[in-house]
Amino acid sequence: MTQPPPPQPKTTPVSDPSGEAVVPAEQPRLLDRDLQWLEFNRRVLNEALDPRTPLLERLSFLGIFTTNLDEFFMKRIGALYPRATRSSAHSSADRALALAIRDTLRPMLEDQARCLDDEVRPQLAARGIQLLGWEELGEDECAAMQRYFQANVYPVLTPQAVDTGHPFPFISNLSTSLAVALTYPGSEERIFARVKLPPSIPAWIELPTSSMATRRFVSLRAVVRHNLSELFPGMEVRETMLFRVTRNADVRSESIVARDLLETVAEEVRRRRLQQGVRLEHRRGADPWLLLQVVEAMGFLPEQIYELPRDLDMAEYRNICKISDKELHYEPWTPVVPPALGKKVTDLFSAIRAGDILAHHPYEDFEASVARFIRTATQDKDVLAIKMTLYRAGDESPFIPLMIEAAEAGKQVACLIELKARFDEHRNIRWAQALEDAGVHVIYGIIGVKTHAKTAIVVRREPDGLRRYAHIGTGNYNPQTARLYTDLSLLTCNPEITAEVGEVFNHLTGRSIRHDFQHLLVAPINMKARLLAMIRREAEHRAAGRPARIVAKCNQLEDPEICAALYEAAAVGLQIDLIVRGFCLLRPGVPGLSESIRVVSVIGRFLE
Repeated sequence: MTQPPPPQPKTTPVSDPSGEAVVPAEQPRLLDRDLQWLEFNRRVLNEALDPRTPLLERLSFLGIFTTNLDEFFMKRIGALYPRATRSSAHSSADRALALAIRDTLRPMLEDQARCLDDEVRPQLAARGIQLLGWEELGEDECAAMQRYFQANVYPVLTPQAVDTGHPFPFISNLSTSLAVALTYPGSEERIFARVKLPPSIPAWIELPTSSMATRRFVSLRAVVRHNLSELFPGMEVRETMLFRVTRNADVRSESIVARDLLETVAEEVRRRRLQQGVRLEHRRGADPWLLLQVVEAMGFLPEQIYELPRDLDMAEYRNICKISDKELHYEPWTPVVPPALGKKVTDLFSAIRAGDILAHHPYEDFEASVARFIRTATQDKDVLAIKMTLYRAGDESPFIPLMIEAAEAGKQVACLIELKARFDEHRNIRWAQALEDAGVHVIYGIIGVKTHAKTAIVVRREPDGLRRYAHIGTGNYNPQTARLYTDLSLLTCNPEITAEVGEVFNHLTGRSIRHDFQHLLVAPINMKARLLAMIRREAEHRAAGRPARIVAKCNQLEDPEICAALYEAAAVGLQIDLIVRGFCLLRPGVPGLSESIRVVSVIGRFLE
């Protein structure tokens, strides 16, 4: 989907008589990062709105839109609101941005709800998948769900009333809760209570009346709501309100006193669950008294309150999305084995010596290339050392057992596990400790920066001496996400490249610093300077009448200097095509500024 050029005010010129580009004051040269991220998530939502997308995949995209927003509020808005509560000119701008974010999101949330109610749910019902409200259940089904509640839900629930002896309960991040207004018989004095919906129980419960032709489900929230009398016997339930709280995940480690990085990150994770709330979501038509109790108890600002037309967490449909029906899902995709690593190739290392191997995942198999490389190195008696970085390895990573196996076999094994990988910290801490227990040399990362590189190096004894083999990739060492994300992997034994990969690991483990990398672009050492030099080189070629063009693919484009260099290159007419998955702060197609720049965002089945 091409990002359109911004509309231009008719009365304001875009360039002055000197020919220098002029962008109106209301249109700065760079777009706002947070608002552009919302535009990226709008493109994700468009996949759900597209009737060409298979039905259960549409439901899945509705959930992805929600989980993306959750992470956005925790990471980006979590850092914004603490500033916005301070009385300063800067906080005034932050409050204005917070309001702009809410205004931008409102129509998206309406579209999301409309898609679910008017298209996805009716079409699922027509295909025999019925998502029902309590009032749509038959008498026998209601009785069955009451028995289910007693056996499976009631023992897990904890009703929490608020009075002078019971303070307002802690509301955990992203949990869905039921606020309840209670009274004693004969009294009009309301008592506030909260019931947390247990995440350990499926959000949609299949009814026993389901058949092969028709599968019927009712929501957990409906089951709990219609059995509240069991939780509050002798009291009257006057009103209920579903609500959901998002907490700030931006924990500043400067205030943490710790002995090392592991302890610092562990403390950040502990503090995160206690961070302030940055968003309150509730269903439209909520009882004003119940809403006021939550708002006042948790101190939400008006712009932090989101009234939703429909479900608070559309990711709750994940168990519905797993229903097996080939007509409701994308066609199965089986990655192909890279030709250089086909069935006839029994010696992986000789295949790499024959020539560099570039694999494009998920179209080419991650398991048959990257995982095979590490597995072969682990089991090869001539391999002396393995070093690799892990950013997000996943819950069931095959690479952790392989590193342990290699260490137990007497190989030198070093592994950098980035403890600061957002929302994966707890998992990575666990993996780091398991590797250390097995004798692997574990590096936790470098203070002040995240190690986002995905690379591995293998040192092998061969007849002509030691040879190094390397993997350099754009994606995580995670076989699960490698089936869903598009990434590139290079397997090479080119001595010029592998020597520099070795230097990178020396920097990571020994803190040595090398500034003269010739073949690798290493941030923050030389990557930005080399990118700027390459952009200017193409601009010089264009200005001299030589063939020149830039085609670049990136996750997002934010750096002001890179954007400025691209604008300068566009000023000489250089054709620039940018493939940007997420947010892009550069304005394409602006006369006098970026007419020759085109920006495309590719959103679809696989995450770019």
